[in-house]
Amino acid sequence: MTVHFVGAGPGAADLLTVRAVRLLETTPVVLYAGTYVDDEVLAHCRPDAELIDTQGLDLDQIVAALIDAHRRGLDAVRLASGDLSVYSALTEQTRRLDTAGVPWDLTPGVPAYAAAAATLGVELTVPEVVQTVVLTRTQARSTAMPDTEALTRIAGLRASLVLHLAITRTRTLAAELAETYGDDCPAAVVAFASRPDEVVLRGTLADIADKVEAAGLRHTALILVGTAVDRAGAHACGADSHLYDPRRVRGGDV
Repeated sequence: MTVHFVGAGPGAADLLTVRAVRLLETTPVVLYAGTYVDDEVLAHCRPDAELIDTQGLDLDQIVAALIDAHRRGLDAVRLASGDLSVYSALTEQTRRLDTAGVPWDLTPGVPAYAAAAATLGVELTVPEVVQTVVLTRTQARSTAMPDTEALTRIAGLRASLVLHLAITRTRTLAAELAETYGDDCPAAVVAFASRPDEVVLRGTLADIADKVEAAGLRHTALILVGTAVDRAGAHACGADSHLYDPRRVRGGDV
C-alpha cells in the first residue's frame, strides 16, 4: 500500500487542498504533528481512522509506523505542516521508505511563507524593486548550515528574505542583516499564520526584535525582511509589471 505525504498548510483547516481533504477522508492511518495540526484539521479524517501523533516520536519510530501500515495492507497519510518542499524532513523519511520498498507520493500544501505574505497583504516580488525571494533558516541547536549559505552572503542579494525556525534569534539576526539591508529596512513577523491565534508584528530591523520579545514569541513564526514587506513603501516605489503593459496586451512592441 502507499504512504501519502500531505502538506497540511499553515494551520487553517480550510486552507487544506481538495486532494488533501479527500486523502484524509479515505485513508485508514494518519500520522500528524500534534504541535502544528489541530482538531479542526483532523476532523477531515474518516471516523475510524487510526490517528498517531508524532510529536513524541523520533524519525525511525515515525517511519516504522508507516512501514507497519504498509505491511498491514493499509494506506497511510503523513501530515506535515506547511508544504513538503521546505523543512518537512521529507528526504529522510522517503529515503527509509525506499530502502524498505514502500511506495509513496506527495500532495503539496500551502507554504507558511505564502500564508504569512497573505496576512501582511503583500507580494514578495515587486517590479523594479525586488524579484527574488530567499527562503532559509539559521543554525542554533539545529542541523548545520552549508558554508555557502551564510546569512551574510544571502543578505548581499537584498532579496525578500523569509527566515524559518529563527524566531528565538531575532535580535542577533536583525543586527546582522541591518549591516546590509540597513536599520530602516522593513521587517515583519507572522506567528501561527492563518490560525485564530495569529500574531502579526510590523517594524524595521531596528525594532522588530523588541516587538518579538515583548510578544513572547518562541516558535511557529516567520521573519520576513525586505522592501516588499512594507506594503505602502512597495506601492510607492514599485513599477507596473511588463506582463500587463497595454502595448503588450494589444500586440505592439514594448
